[in-house]
Amino acid sequence: MLMANSASLYAQTASEPEPHQVTRAEVMHELEELEAAGYNPSVGDDGLYPADIQAAEAKVAAMHRAERGAAMSAGQSGQPVRTH
Repeated sequence: MLMANSASLYAQTASEPEPHQVTRAEVMHELEELEAAGYNPSVGDDGLYPADIQAAEAKVAAMHRAERGAAMSAGQSGQPVRTH
């Protein structure tokens, strides 16, 4: 029974995709977006953390949703999709 469970577990983990390795460029881009949304990492722990970064993350997420919505609308109307 133990061998059957081990084989089943291996089959499950072998079929799962490997997680995406985040690149330095992706991290820098995310930090730039957060700073543009009002987050200032150089302030340090001034009593506002984590609320300050959570607020910036919410702004960035809202911006991304708006961009996706605009791209979908433009794509459906036949207009060229413009980003940034």
